[in-house]
Amino acid sequence: MTLAPYTLSDLRPAVAAAIRAPSLHNSQPWRFQLRHGGIEVRVDPDRLLPACDPSGWAARIGCGAAVFNLRLALASAGTPARVRLRPYPEDPDVVARLVPDRPRPATPSERELHAVITRRHSNRMPFWPTPVPPDARWRLVEAARAEDGWLDLVIGSAPVQALAEVVRGAHRVLERDRDYQAELARWIRLDAALDGVPATAGGPAGEPQDLLPQRAFGVRTRAPGRDFEPEPLVAVLGCAGDHPRDQVAAGQALQRVLLTAAADGLAVSMLSQPIEVPAAREQLRLALGRAGVAQMVLRIGYGQPGWPTPRREVEEVIDAVRGSIGVPTAAARGA
Repeated sequence: MTLAPYTLSDLRPAVAAAIRAPSLHNSQPWRFQLRHGGIEVRVDPDRLLPACDPSGWAARIGCGAAVFNLRLALASAGTPARVRLRPYPEDPDVVARLVPDRPRPATPSERELHAVITRRHSNRMPFWPTPVPPDARWRLVEAARAEDGWLDLVIGSAPVQALAEVVRGAHRVLERDRDYQAELARWIRLDAALDGVPATAGGPAGEPQDLLPQRAFGVRTRAPGRDFEPEPLVAVLGCAGDHPRDQVAAGQALQRVLLTAAADGLAVSMLSQPIEVPAAREQLRLALGRAGVAQMVLRIGYGQPGWPTPRREVEEVIDAVRGSIGVPTAAARGA
């Protein structure tokens, strides 16, 4: 069976879904290209964060999350993709290549997750005390496993306190880094910019009694009685390794977890500080007793509805078409 190549009519709606993925400081570090009938996702070197993300880990996590959204959009349109991560050793900025697979109807899970892409967003506000039920917890764990990742739910007061101390320690390290703080400040938006984190999307200013630290994206004051939850559901997402390919795969697992949470009406905020500080990351690994590598810490619960942060226009992140449509190169045929 000859499979039809992807075209611009496939690319644009898929990219519209992809750019709703999360990224560190909403830096949106991705570009997309139609090449020889496949769709390639590339790290945008102009949107890297040299102080906050010197290794490129966060950019690859964000691009991996965008790849997952691409997959959902294509599958929901009946044109699912086969994905090859890091397909070109000579061009490591290309994190994934998606080529057409056999057409089929979208699965119920694909339709459900695709439907909540535009509703998913980080919620940095205090959550309600309502506990997350066991069946929703199970679905989150299974979502990570479906993408070859793992999600450890940190249960019990003592384990949560131990993890919180690791997060607070990493947060203090980053607060003392002047270059880090200066770069963070450059991504806080006080206007209607299409990237960065609007000050209105930041949580309330931190206070000494808070269990988990929040980045100071805004200057929102805390209403009386609006302390952060004392016993949040905290989870650590990880994967087997920590090579660039693993990080892209972890981004896909992260996005499946985030969308699964959104489909269940859950709010999530991401705490990347203990991943960004190597010593804290090692502490996290030892505390979990995991052979794999932690890639993100999540705070999960129920909270007041918020709104997604802005995104650039689709055309701004699409590069020119390359190659003859329907005439793949040898590299493309092997993708």
